[in-house]
Amino acid sequence: MRKLYVSDLDGTLLRSNETTSEYTNAVINSLVDKGMIFSYATARSLITAKKVTNGIKAQIPLIVYNGAFVVDNVTEKILIANYFDNSIQPVLEDLFNNGVYPIVYAYINGKEKFSFVPELCTKGMKMFLDSRKGDIRTNEVDSLHRLKEGNIFYITCIDESEKLEPIYIKYKDRYHCVYQTDIYTNEQWLEIMPAEASKSNAIKQLQAMLNCEKIIVFGDGKNDIDMFQIADESYAVANAHEDLKKYATGIVLSNDEDGVAKWLEEKYK
Repeated sequence: MRKLYVSDLDGTLLRSNETTSEYTNAVINSLVDKGMIFSYATARSLITAKKVTNGIKAQIPLIVYNGAFVVDNVTEKILIANYFDNSIQPVLEDLFNNGVYPIVYAYINGKEKFSFVPELCTKGMKMFLDSRKGDIRTNEVDSLHRLKEGNIFYITCIDESEKLEPIYIKYKDRYHCVYQTDIYTNEQWLEIMPAEASKSNAIKQLQAMLNCEKIIVFGDGKNDIDMFQIADESYAVANAHEDLKKYATGIVLSNDEDGVAKWLEEKYK
C-alpha cells in the first residue's frame, strides 16, 4: 500500500529555533531513500520553507501557503494554484475601513510579491518583515490602492485581536481563514485565503497525483485541523494546540524532541 506522509513545519517538524535537526534530516533522508513518500504542508512560502528544510531531500511536490499552491520542489513550477476572484476587492476595502492594513501576496507582472505600506505597519508586521529582510518578493507600496494589484492569493493581517476577531467571524464561512497566535512572536494573526485553498484539499490533490492509498499527517496548530480530518492517521506533537489534539490518532514527542522523525524511524515499514 502506497502511503503519503505529510508534516506541518513550524512547531512540528521544525524545532523552536526554526530549523530541522541533523537527526530529523538524517532519518527522513534515509527513509526517503528506502521509498517513503514524504512531503510537507506549510503556511510558509516555498522560498522560506526550502530555507529552513535545506537538509531534507523531499523531491515530490510541496504544499505551501496553507494549500494555496502545490509546487514542484525540484523545478519550483506551480502545479496547482488557487487565486482570489474579484470578490476580494471589497474585502480589502473593509479591512482598510476598519484600520487593518495587511500584507498582501500576489503575482504582479508574473512575479510573486508581498506588498505592504511601511508607515501603516503594526509592531507585529514589522517583526515579521524584519525576519524577511532581503527577500526578493518584498514590495513596499505608497498607497492602500496598490495593495489591490495583481493576482492575489493570500492576505496576512497582524494586529490586535479586538480588530481581527470581528473580521474573522465575518469572513470565515466565505473564505479559508486562519485566526491564531503566532508561536514565535505571540502576535495575533488572521490569514485569509481562497475557499479552495486548504491543506486538506492540497493533500487530497497530491494523493491523487502520486496514486497513494493512505494519508498519514503530523501537525501542531489549529490550521492543521482540516488535514487531520481527512487523514487516515494523524499525529499531534506534544506541544500542539489542545484543539488539534482532539482530532489526533495519537500524540508524539514534541517538536524540540524530534517527535515526527522518531515516530517515523520506529513505525515506517
